Amino acid sequence: MQEAVAYIRSVTEREPRVAVVLGSGLGAFADELADPIAIPYAQIPGWPSSTAAGHSGKLVFGKLEKLDVAVMAGRAHLYEGYTPAQVTMGVRALRHLGVRSVVFTNAAGGINLSYRQGALVLISDHINLQASNPLIGGNDDSEGPRFPDMTEAYSAAYRRTAHQVAEQLNIQLDEGVYAALTGPSYETPAEIRYLRTIGADLVGMSTVPEVIVANHLGLQVLAISCVTNMAAGILPQKLDHKEVMETGNRVRDTLIRFLKALLPKL
Repeated sequence: MQEAVAYIRSVTEREPRVAVVLGSGLGAFADELADPIAIPYAQIPGWPSSTAAGHSGKLVFGKLEKLDVAVMAGRAHLYEGYTPAQVTMGVRALRHLGVRSVVFTNAAGGINLSYRQGALVLISDHINLQASNPLIGGNDDSEGPRFPDMTEAYSAAYRRTAHQVAEQLNIQLDEGVYAALTGPSYETPAEIRYLRTIGADLVGMSTVPEVIVANHLGLQVLAISCVTNMAAGILPQKLDHKEVMETGNRVRDTLIRFLKALLPKL
């Protein structure tokens, strides 16, 4: 991670305070930044490559008007064979580059029957069912506490701000609990019924390890899911990643408009 930070600093001296992590099919926001400096992950020492479709795999520094922003256009997942440490390396690097607030985005399956395909949903809490935690192992007390509190893993103040911005833009914005599984297989209908029973509104294969590390590091977190498909068993059809990509493209402009208005207020 230290080598990665040193390399990034050799490419750019920018020190953004806000970062965005873009999920499957949601990478277009990176192209909206002015004066961009794009660094492919493959050039950064030790940085895991993004192999999943819809993840372009680059770190972009740029501006939204006067605001300096860092964007991870694509992330690593446990199902790609990466360790929890590798999956969360980007968040640690961003913290050492000066970032204090992170907005995570992801594509998620809708479990809550009130959601519609293409909806944007703020994550209010999560359920970690990935059978791992990125903080397992020795703890560096200079980075964060051994036992970090997760009572408010997703900033309530940021969520209030997000709702205000959404209302101003006439964008419907729900809230829900996100369940994280490893994948890469989609969940079975029985698993979705179980997840609904234990209180999950959304399901996906990312975000939670990064959020845990972000909280450990003292970063403020907001997370937004795009409901790219309804979860298994809800609709009479099979699940397909092509549908995830198509829905992400369909809501792209709405998400971009929302992030442009939201980020300067965080």
